[in-house]
Amino acid sequence: MAQLTASPLSALVDEPVHIRVTGLSPFQVVCLQASLQDDRGNLWNSEAYYKANEAGEVDLERDYALGGDYVGVHPMGLFWSLKPEKFFTRLRKRDVMNSPFQVQLKLCDPNFPLKRTLTSTPKASLTLERWYVAPGVTRIPIKEGRLRGALFLPPGEGRFPGVIDLFGNNGGLTEFRASLLASRGFASLALPYWGYEDLPPLLERVDLDYFEEAVNFLLGHPKVLGPGLGIVSVCKGAEIALTMAIHLKQITATVLINGTNFIIGVPHVYHGQITPPTPCSLEFIYNNALGFTEFNSLYKETGVGISQSFFPIQKAQGHFLFIVGEDDRNINSKVHAANAIEQLRRNGKNNWTLLSYPGAGHLIEPPYSPLCRASKTPYVQKIIDWGGKVIPHAAAQDHAWKEIQKFLRKHLSPVITSQL
Repeated sequence: MAQLTASPLSALVDEPVHIRVTGLSPFQVVCLQASLQDDRGNLWNSEAYYKANEAGEVDLERDYALGGDYVGVHPMGLFWSLKPEKFFTRLRKRDVMNSPFQVQLKLCDPNFPLKRTLTSTPKASLTLERWYVAPGVTRIPIKEGRLRGALFLPPGEGRFPGVIDLFGNNGGLTEFRASLLASRGFASLALPYWGYEDLPPLLERVDLDYFEEAVNFLLGHPKVLGPGLGIVSVCKGAEIALTMAIHLKQITATVLINGTNFIIGVPHVYHGQITPPTPCSLEFIYNNALGFTEFNSLYKETGVGISQSFFPIQKAQGHFLFIVGEDDRNINSKVHAANAIEQLRRNGKNNWTLLSYPGAGHLIEPPYSPLCRASKTPYVQKIIDWGGKVIPHAAAQDHAWKEIQKFLRKHLSPVITSQL
């Protein structure tokens, strides 16, 4: 009798799962399926076909997927290849504290995918829990002066390295990365800056004084280890994070995921001084064959030269980790990171690390997250192409998440020297 096993059955979403099948006939071909329902009721599904060995066993850490949503040896392929039934949907956990994603795994006989074909009864099935928060992590809603957000604290007495978590142009409060960072030992502030509670309903300017208030608030918390803070950021959030690192000496470690090194869209305001956005070239917007819109050529060099708008990154005192998806169709992040690094080099700085991933797209998320190739945002009428190829994007997410944590620990945790 066939048996399907997975270990661990309950874990954080960034932890791998070992999936095995036993009790099959020698060389039997089977289909493994995964499915989940997200917080909004959207269904996600994946499948892969495997052939058992002479002992009637399939081990996803060893065996080659013959077909389905991926091909090759990919132990977590059933997770990062999940696809939504509702197109242009991004998998985002909203209630991180009270419920995990429940992933259903099924072992089935292969069926040709015809609509009128009756689905066979699974040979075996089980349910996995995928959590965004570890036991003992606490969530504190933040409503302090103008500040809004959620502070996640690891279990224990502390103090813990402090991190501000910034997302892009979707607005609202996004918590899933901050809760995972807290689960890995960081006091993490998920910081919204528009479209949440009484914050501005639209992003008409970036108020850097607001972000400075967030830095001072987090450093003043008794559970947060100073004197420096880190930032993890993506897209518009990375633009803001870079500006913070330049103006605020308390920022000692900045992770920039697929961002720009200049202002886009709306002006920045700091201590009353207004800095306008960089002009873009709308004629370079491209609608591809799939009907998705690519914005990664909006800021090609002009006669005046876009370099005049570059942030003075050389003034930053902290360290930078640039993370680039080379297949990013939304922002030409490879070029922008290269320009920022060249500025640092010209000024004798070596306070940077670059991770550049061929085949990865714009939305580099925690490990095993499904690729969101295209979706809508509040600002844009058309469907945005985020880029990315499924397998290399998944590999980039796995590697980048580990490197982010190493980088933050290196620059935020005190170095203990031997007294011997």
